[in-house]
Amino acid sequence: MAQNTLDASTLANVKTWLEGAYDDETKAAIRKMQAENPEELNESFYRSLEFGTGGLRGIMGVGTNRMNKYTVGMATQGLANYVKNCFPGEELKAAISHDSRNHSREFAEITANVLAANGFTVYLFDDMRPTPELSYAVRYFHCQTGVMLTASHNPKEYNGYKAYWNDGCQLVPPHDTNVIDEVLKITELKDVKWSGGEDRIITIGSEVDDAFMKEIEKNVLHPECIKANHDIKIVYTPLHGTGIKLIPAMLERLGFTNVNVVKAQAVPDGNFPTTPSPNPEEHAAMKMAVDLAKEIDADIVFASDPDADRVGVAVKKPNGEWMLLNGNQTMSVIIYYLLKEWKEKGKLSGKEFIIKTIVTSELPADIAKKQGVKVFDVLTGFKWIGAKIRELEGKETFIGGGEESYGYMIGDFVRDKDAVGACSMIAEIAAWAKSQGKTFFDVLVDLYKEYGFYKEGLLSVVRKGKSGAEEIQQMMKDYRENPPKDINGSPVVCIKDYKLLESKDMASGKIDKIDLPASNVLQFFTADGNKITVRPSGTEPKIKFYFGVKGELCCKENFDKTNDALDNKIDDIKKSMGLI
Repeated sequence: MAQNTLDASTLANVKTWLEGAYDDETKAAIRKMQAENPEELNESFYRSLEFGTGGLRGIMGVGTNRMNKYTVGMATQGLANYVKNCFPGEELKAAISHDSRNHSREFAEITANVLAANGFTVYLFDDMRPTPELSYAVRYFHCQTGVMLTASHNPKEYNGYKAYWNDGCQLVPPHDTNVIDEVLKITELKDVKWSGGEDRIITIGSEVDDAFMKEIEKNVLHPECIKANHDIKIVYTPLHGTGIKLIPAMLERLGFTNVNVVKAQAVPDGNFPTTPSPNPEEHAAMKMAVDLAKEIDADIVFASDPDADRVGVAVKKPNGEWMLLNGNQTMSVIIYYLLKEWKEKGKLSGKEFIIKTIVTSELPADIAKKQGVKVFDVLTGFKWIGAKIRELEGKETFIGGGEESYGYMIGDFVRDKDAVGACSMIAEIAAWAKSQGKTFFDVLVDLYKEYGFYKEGLLSVVRKGKSGAEEIQQMMKDYRENPPKDINGSPVVCIKDYKLLESKDMASGKIDKIDLPASNVLQFFTADGNKITVRPSGTEPKIKFYFGVKGELCCKENFDKTNDALDNKIDDIKKSMGLI
């Protein structure tokens, strides 16, 4: 791309940065791109990095469309302006943490400086800490807001900025869009208060760690099982992230004495040198942990992502092979254990509930209904789980919940997905199972034998450019105007349209209202218990299809055969819908 073919917006933004009060190193990097890499220059400057409903996320580097100290500072000023407007006359407080990514500490300190210069008392962690602990710190210090510097499980080139409200939950309406409006008003460096309140920054650390871990300890249901099986062999990897700060210490605190951390991945490193992607949903990220588990004949394996809010789990099957659980399976076992033991201990009063997202398996809902516990479906994203908890706070008791994308939460002392609490509960379940001569895998089998074998699949269909986006819009239009009467030979018995907020019984024609915010999502339920969810991306020309099918499991020996049959059923559904 030649200089004269650069976007007009790129040229204008580059001019502003070269003529403005930006540092010399930044200007030198811009001039180098002008001379050597105009395509990169265009990508870096053609627009401003979007502050979405979850905050910022993007590639690190110089430019308006990159994560850097300037875009972070300007976003923070917009957040500060909005919070000040919402809490007039109050003492303003904010909590800040960060993960192990490159520049995360720098961005956290910039965020702290800008908020402090705006009159906030800022509680800044002394080093990296998990996302759930940041959520907890917002509540612990009674802050109005909080910020976590992280790009979750994205590749090493990325960083991000997640903003939280006073309940420790990520921003929900109307605050999410209102903060975006305020951020968009910050267009120049002089709009930002960069310094001047450093004495209002308070360094925090072990006090919050201890309080947070004490809350997790309260979740324990069978301390006697942990004591009896304290030496079960646990393999854990933090994937070079923040989990190393708390998860081994938390397991030790609970009494586990044989925790084997993958040494090569225990060192925090934003380059994630031992894995192509620090995402515990992917087999490659779990490989070193599973290899260690095979070497020492472990009982359970788990991995947390860089900001320690997601957990990947591997379990050993009777034939000695290790199997990676999907997020639905891990969540279902956690919910199964929690509700079973709450009931056995007489802790259920009729005012308890769990929460899952609409794209998550229906198995946790079936478990809850059988135990007489309410279940709420919310839109995709953990902020909606937090919002539902806030709505029912003081009236009913949240036991646990989660989503299919490897995020789980036990108890309501945090309001975001929590790998520290989840790893602790997974280890307890493994110890409880061993007390009965079983494994974690056996618990999953017991669950499937009682409720049915639920299996899920996901397909992302990507289309390029403007025409691709239009094609995806047309797909959604066609599904609404001409919905399938049957899928893979099974009649569609119910259609849920989250854009119209209507649930239609196809036999009777009866329509019930859905009590959720509107979202461009469709769901088809079939007579044989299948669920197909169609959800287009709001930011790129991509549409996701979530498949949930169900079969019967007679015995442990038939697990692989049933699993393969359900995988084939998902493929048949894809074919019947013309997707493969």
